[in-house]
Amino acid sequence: KIPVLILSFFQHALNIGIRRYHVAPVLCQRAKVAMSHFEPNEYINYEKLEKNISIVRKRLDRPLTLSEKIVYGHLDDPAKQEIERGKTYLRLRPDRVAMQDATAQMAMLQFISSGLPKVAVPSTIHCDHLIEAQSGGEKDLRRAKDINQEVYNFLATAGAKYGVGFWKPGSGIIHQIILENYSYPGVMLIGTDSHTPNGGGLGGICIGVGGADAVDVMAGIPWELKCPKVIGVKLTGKLSGWSSPKDVILKVAGILTVKGGTGAIIEYHGPGVDSISCTGMATICNMGAEIGATTSIFPYNARMKKYLGKTGRADIAALADEFQQHLVPDSGCQYDQVIEINLSELKPHINGPFTPDLAHPVSDIGAVAEKEGWPVDIRVGLIGSCTNSSYEDMGRSAAVAKQALAHGLKCKSKFTITPGSEQIRATIERDGYAQILRDVGGLVLANACGPCIGQWDRKDIKKGEKNTIVTSYNRNFTGRNDANPETHAFVTSPEIVTALSIAGTLKFNPETDYLTGTDGKKFKLEAPDADELPKLEFDPGQDTYQYPPKDGSGQHVDVSPTSQRLQLLEPFDKWDGKDLEDMLILIKVKGKCTTDHISAAGPWLKFRGHLDNISNNLLIGAINIENGKANSVRNALTQEFGPVPDTARYYKKMGVKWAVIGDENYGEGSSREHAALEPRHLGGRVIITKSFARIHETNLKKQGLLPLTFADPADYNKIHPVDKLSIVGLKDFAPGKPLKCIIKHPNGSQETIMLNHTFNESQIEWFQAGSALNRMKELQQKSS
Repeated sequence: KIPVLILSFFQHALNIGIRRYHVAPVLCQRAKVAMSHFEPNEYINYEKLEKNISIVRKRLDRPLTLSEKIVYGHLDDPAKQEIERGKTYLRLRPDRVAMQDATAQMAMLQFISSGLPKVAVPSTIHCDHLIEAQSGGEKDLRRAKDINQEVYNFLATAGAKYGVGFWKPGSGIIHQIILENYSYPGVMLIGTDSHTPNGGGLGGICIGVGGADAVDVMAGIPWELKCPKVIGVKLTGKLSGWSSPKDVILKVAGILTVKGGTGAIIEYHGPGVDSISCTGMATICNMGAEIGATTSIFPYNARMKKYLGKTGRADIAALADEFQQHLVPDSGCQYDQVIEINLSELKPHINGPFTPDLAHPVSDIGAVAEKEGWPVDIRVGLIGSCTNSSYEDMGRSAAVAKQALAHGLKCKSKFTITPGSEQIRATIERDGYAQILRDVGGLVLANACGPCIGQWDRKDIKKGEKNTIVTSYNRNFTGRNDANPETHAFVTSPEIVTALSIAGTLKFNPETDYLTGTDGKKFKLEAPDADELPKLEFDPGQDTYQYPPKDGSGQHVDVSPTSQRLQLLEPFDKWDGKDLEDMLILIKVKGKCTTDHISAAGPWLKFRGHLDNISNNLLIGAINIENGKANSVRNALTQEFGPVPDTARYYKKMGVKWAVIGDENYGEGSSREHAALEPRHLGGRVIITKSFARIHETNLKKQGLLPLTFADPADYNKIHPVDKLSIVGLKDFAPGKPLKCIIKHPNGSQETIMLNHTFNESQIEWFQAGSALNRMKELQQKSS
């Protein structure tokens, strides 16, 4: 009873009310439809959504976008919530939480620290990030289960104890599992992975967050989100030929760039929407993360209904039909920005290298590559990933491969295939797609993230060797896929990857160019055509789900104090009430600094549950403006250059606070909160940049750091790596009030600049308490 009283206290203390649980049948008058097959007693609550939308509509007195309907439909207090796009912070009640295994470790460690007995909303853990691609699906999965046994056991037992569903290794990639089982029109789902917006392909508001945000929702506390702007993308015409859903988002990325969607939801609408399959819409929403968007969404339509029916959820489709007016935008609604794309004129695109917003038509990439000095020979083609691993994707790729095989050809490049889920793997095996892709030279990998996140034991090149790969993935930052900074990675559709892998060169344009068969005759590949869904039912494959028991209170969760993979968390120190004076600069970052640069993935994934060990990768990929090198910074106390983590540890040992100076869109990419936990753990206090990516900025706040931005971006040039910084006025720290920064140069001169922030009152309390989790504990202690 005590934890319940504690939860009740800090909910009231924060003035946030008591959670409305999903199980209340009185709110579901028309029908009681389960949110998923795995949670038969948790019901979809469209009537509550309808009620909240009605309250907000009367208040705002204007037509609403679809995004607004679903977001405002999940407000904790729709009658009193202040609503202004891009300005106010909303308190929201998401329907569910999903966590992938790399981020779930820290999320569950934080939830354990909260002292609560069970999650307040349906939640799931998905084992997809820790499986390294090496020799093929079955062998790689067996190896991963052996290497990661300690972590998998922790996640399985923690899930059982706290009421969280557990998808075992081999089940598939989190976002494909969500699409197949958990997303539905009108849902609000948060996930501890930046590509959670994939669920927008089924008409849901699905948002990537850090683990601390997930803990809030699992604890039954309203989740805060700055009221998003809404960018409308009007689609006209119809996709045909070699053009695919992937080309839509590659085109949008080229228009908006990697930060053009920051603080906004991308809402697709218009007559062209109906020419895109449900899984194609998911592809588009998935890669919206690459333009910084909060999430992306499509309106409910017949393609979604068809997919729901095929995945065993016809009852959800029928209920969505009844409430369809709330699952599409109002006529006359206003967007903050509108982009129009004629799908009939859209050509196949390929984006890269080194950034996902460098867009090129496939017809141009060969010439551009030669001009820029990029390698044109393709060493490896890789299809799959959470972005493009649907049945339709595999079918279109197989249709291309089948044509090559008919003329005696196989891939000139190495070629890999990653099924998105066990259901997809089993179904493409049954229907022959997998064998066709093997016959053309492909290697089928495990149902996991694999090379897309750097889990790739690549053997065909040496590190530092300049080479090109083409993928159907979502990101292509330097070194992301194989840890080689000289790998030029390009992202495109699975069918274009397949065609280019057969040709072996970027100079091949499948729309116009010919291949030569083994008989010496030239032939041209026809545009692929494939079913969006299987004619038969999906083959579910092996059962890979572990239900949480009704009562998990007796379940033991084991974390060894000597473990190198898992470590219970110690609370961060509270703010001492003083200004941050004479901070050293750990590093002034030059150019792009993604969460991959701040906290690398690949081999470091094994330490995601051990904060001290993973902190040894802090900022090792960031370029130091002082010397143009990665992982080499001057120790201001010894004047010697050394690795970034070692220098940070030295400062911490000496009791010296430090800051990081960053450029534009700092922290773009993955949602990994380790990129915020690590600097806090090693003694960092302030991150000052020209601008932040949304998720990373929130993660920094949650861990008690100060993410600040230059009031004048040109002031970035005033700070030098050898300077000392003081942040003054923290006793008067308040929402909307800039902070003063005094720059002390080595010659004794000083400059003063102003720094902006986006903290609201409760977030300032996180800073003062030392972290959001500390603040939660403070409120618990007051009640005991």
